[in-house]
This record gives sequence, structure tokens and C-alpha cells, in this order.
Amino acid sequence: MAEQLPLPALLSQALVAFTIELDNEFEHQMPHTTTDRGASGPHDGPWLVSMAMWFNCMQFVGEEPMPVAGLLRRARTGTNLDGMRRWGYVFLESASGDAKRRPPPRDLTIRATRKGHRAQEVWRPLPAVIGDRWRERFGAAGVGQLRASLWALAAQAEAELPDCLPILGYGLFSGRKQTYPRRTPEAGPDPGPAGLPLPVLMARVLLGYAIRFERRSPLSLAICANVLRILDSTGVRVRDLPARSGVSKESIAMAMGILTKRELVTVGTDPAGGRWKVARLTTRGQTSQWAYADGIAALEQKSAERFGADAVARLREALEALVGDPGDPAASPLMQGLEPYPDNWRADVRPPQTLPHYPMVLHRGGFPDGS
Repeated sequence: MAEQLPLPALLSQALVAFTIELDNEFEHQMPHTTTDRGASGPHDGPWLVSMAMWFNCMQFVGEEPMPVAGLLRRARTGTNLDGMRRWGYVFLESASGDAKRRPPPRDLTIRATRKGHRAQEVWRPLPAVIGDRWRERFGAAGVGQLRASLWALAAQAEAELPDCLPILGYGLFSGRKQTYPRRTPEAGPDPGPAGLPLPVLMARVLLGYAIRFERRSPLSLAICANVLRILDSTGVRVRDLPARSGVSKESIAMAMGILTKRELVTVGTDPAGGRWKVARLTTRGQTSQWAYADGIAALEQKSAERFGADAVARLREALEALVGDPGDPAASPLMQGLEPYPDNWRADVRPPQTLPHYPMVLHRGGFPDGS
């Protein structure tokens, strides 16, 4: 190995790969609409979204209206309510009959549309389908070790975490200023390691790391792991940041806005010439980059103390087998399952050269790379 990736980065790359593989299958099976391709079939489908919108919304919504507050209690995280309405998955209606154009969320009920119900039928089996593919591709023993080691950490979580990473909030934080209420009776008991889909286990453990990191960091893990990490004081072309980080240019723009506002990064012309903008770490930015590296290393050490060194070592071993040589991310075994169908939108874009060190789940549909 050229280097040893932090455990959250290993978790992120595995979760992002699983998500993209599931998203590709959902897109292939589900009639849908996108900006560039329009409708995928003779009938308009809902706007295409990612797996996160199943786990934070559609798995809980039925054909009968339910209070939005009840959805939030069951999901234990927020969703993009107005987006899911505009994209055609749900109806939002006033429970009191208030004719206001935008009633407050406490006065809303939510129910699935006909298109949303069809999406639920496609989504529901897919976590198990992709899990089976991973067992065939990586071996039942390896995936079994991954599940067992994830559960060893997830079972000791200090809060009942949601089934997916939350949509990133202000400052691109996952854990700061977010509360995760206890599981409600209507949600039923947590099914335990055998009943939880693999991406749920990965998301809960990764979110636990993000919460602990962000308690002590002025910057989010998403910004540190994906953008701050890959910058230096000599300069990196802004146009190269998406390929080097594995996240979208929209995500990069959001992160750079925060970093430049805090005077951690400057963006300007390249002194060596050329028309491309270059991003450079300031002195404060270099200090923040070192603090991220030290903080993420300390976090893994504290995890070994808290959860047990053997449990953390087994999780690292299982993830490193999936991720492969971090010095050659394009050859990662995880990339084997990311070839899109010809009718997928990802078939029209450049294949990823690497996977994110932390998912960029945005309001733009919840895609794990911020697309």
C-alpha cells in the first residue's frame, strides 16, 4: 500500500460505490426524467434521485396521508420535502385545510403519488440485490466480516442514527447541531445486524465518525476530507478539483465558498501562466489541513479504545480489501461495479478517477458525490 487511508475515508468509498451501483440499477429499471435526457420512456416519470431519498423519505411514506412530523420521527433525519413534491414522488397537503400557499411543516401531511409508489416497488429490493452482487464479487466471507465488524461498532452508537447520511446542512456539516431522536414505537424495533441493509450499517458507522469529528472541528468532515485535504500552498487548478476529490463541481463550489470566506484558501490566476484559476492554501489553511490530519488519526485511535482494537482492525481489514491500493484509486475493486448502463446519465460523463473521502449528500437529489 502506498499509504493508509483514514477509516472514515475507507467507509465513504465503500458506501459511495454501493450507492452508485444501486442508483444505476434504479435508474435502469424506473421510468424517470432528467435534465439532459428528458423522459426515459413513453410516459413521464419522476425526477431522478438517489438512494438517500429512499432511506430518508420514501421507505416510510404510504398511499394514505401521514403527518410530516411523523415522517421525521420515523426517519430520524430530514428530507428535501419540497423537492420530493416537485420531483413527483409525494403529495404534500395541509392537514387543517389551510389555504396558505406554503403551510408550515407541522400542518402538512405526506403521501406517495402514483409515480412515487412505482419508485417504492423498484427501490425496495435493491439494497438486497446489490448486497448479493457484492457477495458474489468480493466473496461471502469478506462481506460477512464487513457486516459483522460494522455491527460491532453500530450497536454501541450513543444515539439511534438514521438509515442514511443526512443531507448536508449549513457549512456542509453532517453532525453539528443535528439531533437524532430515539426510535419511535411506530417505526418498530431496530432489526439488528441480520436485518439491516449493508448501506445502513455503513452510513450509521460513518455518521458516528462525522459527529465525533465535527464536535471538535470548525470545518465539516465533508469539506476537510474532500477539498481541504487535496489542496496545497503552491496551487491546484480549480478545474481539477472534482476529478481529484471524486465530488461534483457544484460541491466544490460550495466548499470553496466556505474556505475562501474563512481565509483558509485563496483563488486566483496561476503565477506560472495559463488561463485557469488556481486554489492555494493560506498559512491558516495549511494549519487547518494539519489539524484535520491529526484529528482524523486521533479519532481512529479513540475508536479503538472505545469499541475495541480488534473490532476496529477487523473493520479496516474488510474495507481495505474492497478499496484496494489507495495509491491507484482508479484500479480499486469497488470500481468494478460502477460501469453504468448505456441508458444511465453517468454513461454520458467521465468515469470517476477516485471516490469521495466523505459523501457529499446535497439537496440536489441526495447523490453521494453531490451530482
